[in-house]
Amino acid sequence: MMSTSLVQKCARFAKRSCDVLGSTVGIVALLPVLLASALVVKLTSQGPVFFHQERVGKNGRVFACFKFRTMKVGAQALQESLRAQSQQDGPAFKILNDPRITRVGRILRKYSIDELPQLLNVLRGEMSLVGPRPPLPSEVATYTPSQMRRISVKPGLTCIWQVYGRNRVTWKRWVEMDLYYIDHMSLLLDLKLVAQTFRVVLRGTGM
Repeated sequence: MMSTSLVQKCARFAKRSCDVLGSTVGIVALLPVLLASALVVKLTSQGPVFFHQERVGKNGRVFACFKFRTMKVGAQALQESLRAQSQQDGPAFKILNDPRITRVGRILRKYSIDELPQLLNVLRGEMSLVGPRPPLPSEVATYTPSQMRRISVKPGLTCIWQVYGRNRVTWKRWVEMDLYYIDHMSLLLDLKLVAQTFRVVLRGTGM
């Protein structure tokens, strides 16, 4: 009978193998979409194609999270002035009809295309295909001890919140969803969430 530590090592190896395979296949299969998105971003607004933002990964490790730029240059400096309009309670910031977002950016966000560059983060081992969404350092600074468990695993490209909660749940419920995933994570659950993510993306519920 295998020891608990050996089972955990096998589970980590299997998850990482799926991440490498899935992100590689995803990048190759979605290359036309990635190239077209990069071109449209470049031609329709001033600024870089990609937006690199510091996010917190497993056990507090900070890494550069990749996204297609969907906002005007200097948008980050305006966030605090818009904080009162945030529709998400807790430390996360989400606002409907954010004035900082470009016209193309709204489309990319609606269908989560802006997050596709994070497949590179998955390939590099900073993220997983499935896991809690990577928070900002400023958000983690406000976490309670129980909420810190959100960063005890690699952050993911998709998660239970992304599929079943998105912009409709409270911060408390968001955390509960992430902790449920951490306590029940398995390859079967990952496959189910990845499959469900395609359905949600096609519905265009992103902000």
